[in-house]
Amino acid sequence: MSKNNKITLFSHLLVWLVLFSIPYILSYGQEQNIDRIIAHFWIPILFYAVIFYSNYFVLVDRFLFKKETLLFILINVLIITICITIKEQIESAVFPDISRPIINDGDGPSLKMMIYVQMFSYLAPLLFSIAIKTTKRWVKTEAERKEAANFKLQSELQHLHYQLQPHFFFNSLNNIYALVDISPVEAKSSIHSLSKLMRYMLYETNVDKVLLSKEIEFLQKYIELMKLRLSDKTKVNYTFPSTETGIKIAPLLFISLIENAFKHGVSASNVSHINMEMICENTAVIFKINNNNYPKQTNDKSGSGIGLQNLEKRLQLLYPNKFEFNNTLENNIFSVILKIETN
Repeated sequence: MSKNNKITLFSHLLVWLVLFSIPYILSYGQEQNIDRIIAHFWIPILFYAVIFYSNYFVLVDRFLFKKETLLFILINVLIITICITIKEQIESAVFPDISRPIINDGDGPSLKMMIYVQMFSYLAPLLFSIAIKTTKRWVKTEAERKEAANFKLQSELQHLHYQLQPHFFFNSLNNIYALVDISPVEAKSSIHSLSKLMRYMLYETNVDKVLLSKEIEFLQKYIELMKLRLSDKTKVNYTFPSTETGIKIAPLLFISLIENAFKHGVSASNVSHINMEMICENTAVIFKINNNNYPKQTNDKSGSGIGLQNLEKRLQLLYPNKFEFNNTLENNIFSVILKIETN
């Protein structure tokens, strides 16, 4: 038996135990008539249990939830009528001295009134079973909805993650390719550095969050790898937190911005710059980057052009209402500010 089933069974036993104990609790310190308690309290409770569990295990699922409401009502009216009849017969046969009068003599309630009162009292376990089953059904439906939404979210994130890896790898290989003829030694070193970066991407980022310090280490290695192919005309400046902040963040969120800066912010003939800064404010991470803008030529087929779109989609999935992502292009300078609230 599962833990939830054990808890449910214990809860039911506890409730019925309390109900059976109520007469003793209410009449504590007074003279108690056991026959009266059995006739007017315990026997009705047994019939309440019949009504409750017949609905709880069978009727609510079989008829009410399948929109057969009229049949559900008729069956319960029949069950309640049978329970009342049997109860009255038991009281008359076993406890004749304390059974209620069935003829109206003017001093007590009429038979019709007694039946109405009992009918209403027997509605309580019926309504209670409906309430519990409806609540359980709603909880189950809500849990399934959340599970489906979470599965969809994880699938989308995994898809975006798989998109990012070949995109990153393709751009990196393009940069290394440019070094092969110019400096074979540096090209060899770059391949070694790229293998370390890919190891991080493949084996250390398959988690929801990583330490920001690990992500910064990855970004610094990537920047140094990209700088190998740059001429003296391009200046790259970057500042990252140097102390351990303890902040955890979704992996590979900033690499697309840096890739974009190296791809569109560098010119072979013009002076250009790339400036990057990351700061932490409590649990918020703010990343700023600006670079010259040299639009990609139409005949340049390098890269896939999905980097920034991928990033924005991931942010929407991972940090809904917890991020700010702004980019501007002024005086041929492309600037991006990304702020993520990580808590």
